[in-house]
Amino acid sequence: MASMNPEELSRAQINLETAQIGWRELQPYFARGATVAVSADLDLVEVAYQISKDNKQQVSDWMTTGQLCRVSDEQALNWHEADTVVWAVVARPYVLIQEK
Repeated sequence: MASMNPEELSRAQINLETAQIGWRELQPYFARGATVAVSADLDLVEVAYQISKDNKQQVSDWMTTGQLCRVSDEQALNWHEADTVVWAVVARPYVLIQEK
């Protein structure tokens, strides 16, 4: 890791912070409006990295295309009923969620 540049190091750290977790454990964050769904065609680590770097243009582009959006009530209910396990990572102030 010593030979990594700061961007690579930051992405590696975010990667280490990702985890598989049951949706039900994330419901308190959903209730606070802090859960964001990440499309399966995006790299969860890259999305978290861009949010951490406050790259407003990239985040806006993803939101415009629907690749990044708040978890809807319907999606939350579906995940709850199916006892879904998701990939998640914190990108303050959000918890990013991606279906496995």
